[in-house]
Amino acid sequence: MPMQLHQDAPRLQVPDRAEETAKMKIDRATWAGQAFARYDRAAVMRIARAVAEAGHAAATQFAEAAVAETGMGVVADKVLKNQLSAHPLVDFYENLDLVSPKVDAERRMIELPRPAGVVLALTPATNPVSTLYYKTILAILSRNAILFSPHPMARRCCNAAAARLAAAAEAAGAPSGLIQCIEEPSVPLVQALMGSAKVQVILATGGGPMVRAAYSSGNPAIGVGPGNAPVYVDPGTDQTVAARRIIDSKAFDNSVLCTNESVLISQERDRSRLERALRAGGAHICSEADVAKLRDWLFPGGHLNTAAVGKSAVWIAGQAGLRVVGTTRVLVAPVALVGIDEPLTREKLCPVLGWALVSSAAHAASMAQMILRMTGAGHSAAIHTDDPQLALDFASALSVYRVVVNAPCSQGAAGFATHLAPSFMIGTGYFGRSSVGENIGPQHLVHWTRLAWNSDPSVRPGDLDGLRAPFAGPEAAPAVPLPFSAPASRPVGEGGVDRDLLRELILQELRDLTRGKS
Repeated sequence: MPMQLHQDAPRLQVPDRAEETAKMKIDRATWAGQAFARYDRAAVMRIARAVAEAGHAAATQFAEAAVAETGMGVVADKVLKNQLSAHPLVDFYENLDLVSPKVDAERRMIELPRPAGVVLALTPATNPVSTLYYKTILAILSRNAILFSPHPMARRCCNAAAARLAAAAEAAGAPSGLIQCIEEPSVPLVQALMGSAKVQVILATGGGPMVRAAYSSGNPAIGVGPGNAPVYVDPGTDQTVAARRIIDSKAFDNSVLCTNESVLISQERDRSRLERALRAGGAHICSEADVAKLRDWLFPGGHLNTAAVGKSAVWIAGQAGLRVVGTTRVLVAPVALVGIDEPLTREKLCPVLGWALVSSAAHAASMAQMILRMTGAGHSAAIHTDDPQLALDFASALSVYRVVVNAPCSQGAAGFATHLAPSFMIGTGYFGRSSVGENIGPQHLVHWTRLAWNSDPSVRPGDLDGLRAPFAGPEAAPAVPLPFSAPASRPVGEGGVDRDLLRELILQELRDLTRGKS
């Protein structure tokens, strides 16, 4: 009987340390977001510039760290991506004011920007630091606090990068806790964070299951779908130039960008000319035997071998049993058909390019649409042609929201070789079952309160000129919550507890309860 009582006795529930730490980070981010929402645009841009400079200065350091930790990609290319996600990103949005109220006297309306609050940002292993830079600057330009949950394979480089950007932001006047990162990420932890009522929006970049989990979390989410970009080369265009652009794009950072070309489509009558151009650009054209070996190694059991992601063409060739020269940049695999029966026409995230032949431009468009219907709907496609009408006809036949013309698709769809918005989140819209169809920017992290006066001309709205903007500044920020700022100078009572501070916290908790908060 005593033994039974012992077994039935309540056991001490030890809280999960990582989850409790993450909850404290969210509380800290909540305070930081409330404080930052009081800053004016000059302060916001000063902080954004300081963060961009800190990121730019450490671009090489974190590129090397990312490749060393994940084993994916090319250091030089990651350096460039990190740099492009710093000053050029701030420059692009220099004239987009998401801070100041907009007064439209003619329409009798004032629009007041309202930041989301706390942004939970997921970062992938493929582009860890560049994505962290990019999402941080988006959050700052929209006056939001941001908490990162990095892919476990890239947690060290992401935590180091987040700490550097946070220090730069705070030195420029940002509130403490504006930029934070989870030290020990895990699937259960990120799922718990995504469901937190204190998270206002999720920026989900990663695998399909994680993006779907973000959408089903109960919190607003902006997610992106997989890419699988088809690229068509028109016989009338310069084949050498087109081939060089495609090879440069496909080899860039070993194809870890989801915007890279996945399947090359060209006309049968142009095969020899394009093949010579591809070889000249550094491609290895696989024989039938090579294609069989590559398919078996890259898609064992019909599923992508993730060991290939972000690896070089030479390394992949060696693993698959192909003989190639050491300067090979891309493996081109001619295939007889496209679709579910040919795995080499799926997304691969490595420098392996399927190649299919067609009889006409119309056939090319229908084949490209077939590829996108399998995977990559809403994402990206590319065409190389000197005929604008052909480019328009090709684009109108495809279920995508960006078609890159005469440019590398990896950089073009991401806004680094075109005038699209620079982005590491490629919205796939309704075609791809996403909420946004454009490249994600800071404007997607702000909603607007609209003060709309009576439209009857006889009802005067009053003087709308000279209104004072609601920028109280950091001096009017709410009190910082424990455990982040217990003042050392205040008297401490018995047991080491600051009684005045404890009393303040209890009163704040009671106020929150009366407002219906938990």
